Amino acid sequence: MIHPLLPNQLQKTQETMRMAAEFILRPISRKYDKAEHEPPVEMEQLNQAAAAQKESAVGDDSVKSMDLKGRNLWAVISLEQMCWGDVGLFLARPGTGLGNAAIMAVGNPDQKNQWGKRWASMAITEPGAGSDSKNISTTAVLEGDEWVINGEKIYVTDGDRCDCVVVWATLNKAMGKTAIRSFLVEKGTPGFSVARLEKKLGIRASDTATLIFDNCRIPRENLLGGKEEIEMDIDAAKKSFGGAMQTFDNTRPMVAGMAIGLGQAALDMTRALLAEEGYEDNFGASMGQQTAIQHELEMLEAELEAARLLVYKSAWMMDNKIPNSKEASMGKAKAGRIGNRISLKCVEICSMKGFSEDHLLEKFSRDSKILDIFEGTQQIQQLIVARQVLGKSSSELK
Repeated sequence: MIHPLLPNQLQKTQETMRMAAEFILRPISRKYDKAEHEPPVEMEQLNQAAAAQKESAVGDDSVKSMDLKGRNLWAVISLEQMCWGDVGLFLARPGTGLGNAAIMAVGNPDQKNQWGKRWASMAITEPGAGSDSKNISTTAVLEGDEWVINGEKIYVTDGDRCDCVVVWATLNKAMGKTAIRSFLVEKGTPGFSVARLEKKLGIRASDTATLIFDNCRIPRENLLGGKEEIEMDIDAAKKSFGGAMQTFDNTRPMVAGMAIGLGQAALDMTRALLAEEGYEDNFGASMGQQTAIQHELEMLEAELEAARLLVYKSAWMMDNKIPNSKEASMGKAKAGRIGNRISLKCVEICSMKGFSEDHLLEKFSRDSKILDIFEGTQQIQQLIVARQVLGKSSSELK
């Protein structure tokens, strides 16, 4: 769908990415859903299309005239369209992972130059630390000019295929979240291994790994952002943790954009399947002239558009260096919830066609749930929004 509020160049990005989703992703969607953990070799074509669009969109005069650098909004729009095609395949696309957003958000100039264009996954979750990151127990100890990392990370998206990993670890467990930092660890580093790959309900084209760090040594300069002093300056430590958490202000709009793309895909496919059965879509008619299905679809479309505008706003704010934590969480909560709701309702409306593997609706419903979970569950997003609205700290409102 071409959005009228976007500049022309970003509308062109929508068109190009939608074509890539339709003609590159959709034809191989079922293949890699069934062939879990098999790398999708066809994705290099999509990489080339995305790179060309990014270069033109970020430097376009229509974007500059809006005082908009465009990196985050461009990414949201691109992800929305690609995930209209297939969420799992997008996540399996070589070159860009969630760790890249962390590098660009808090990395110093040297780190951005050295690591920014490599495929970086992000390792946060642990067996005993899920949504509450202050419970992280993976440790990083400075020994001379090296950090020694020990711990286990689970559910790491692209953890097996990536080039490097952004690993969250604590410098001092007793100090809680103020001692948490993120580190750049290259694949192949001694002491770093992939323990296993997960079998999943959805996004099967993407690998999800458990990673082990056993006395893994990395250079001192691989501390992301370069701030390690915690015992001498607690205020600086809190600020550094806040910088690490700023990563989510970048990535939550991206995940929300993915959910919007999937929700739109489910609605579009539902309307197409209903049309095949002779169903006439009286879109825009008065309530008295609508069938129950028409009313349901219009309400879902309205909810999806509300989520889309929230997410676009949060990405625009990030591009213009406006604090967006509240908006990023609002958009993520809204989009994650409505994407899941739409996909399940569309399966219901289409009955056996929705449930059958002859069509992709059942796959959309399986893929949708993770978009409501990773980068923070509904409960976490609502907590963040409540703190922002009420002016409460994390210690005051838990």
